[in-house]
Amino acid sequence: MKKTALIVFGTFAAILFLFSLWFVSAQNSLVQLDENTKEKWSQVENVYQRRADLIPNLVSTVKGYAKHEATVLEEVTKARAQVGQVKATPEEIQRFDQAQGQLTQALSRLLVVAERYPELKADRSFLELQSQLEGTENRISVERRRFNEAAREYNTAIRRFPTALVASLRNFRERPYFTADTGAQTAPKVDFQ
Repeated sequence: MKKTALIVFGTFAAILFLFSLWFVSAQNSLVQLDENTKEKWSQVENVYQRRADLIPNLVSTVKGYAKHEATVLEEVTKARAQVGQVKATPEEIQRFDQAQGQLTQALSRLLVVAERYPELKADRSFLELQSQLEGTENRISVERRRFNEAAREYNTAIRRFPTALVASLRNFRERPYFTADTGAQTAPKVDFQ
């Protein structure tokens, strides 16, 4: 009887030990994926901040040429200020993205204003700023894609069995993705008149 009880207890202890090892391994894997997602989000914020830092220089350059286009310049400045007020957390990605979309639209209007001033288009500092903004927009696109990839990997891990058990016990939550703005599937109209 003692021998049987000892075998049952030993088997139970071994199973408990193996389960504990698996649980810790799954927990650590989820933490690593979660931190990777946070790091990717931080990089998205980083490139948005780069764009926000470039805007005052662009606005002051255009301001020198387009003094009477104050409303467009005010819109850009206002949109930039709104972007700075949004504290981007994964739960607020949609709100953050909307603020960034408003800033993108304001920048587009600013660049249209710049087109009206031929001497501005040829100005070296304006061309450099325009090039920097274009590069920044490309970086934003790349970082958003990388964030979505990290979110997909993380979301897949927390939904797969048996890791989903650990995720639910340890309160890991799904991360939202960046999505295209409404109407983004329609190509913009280019009119040179």
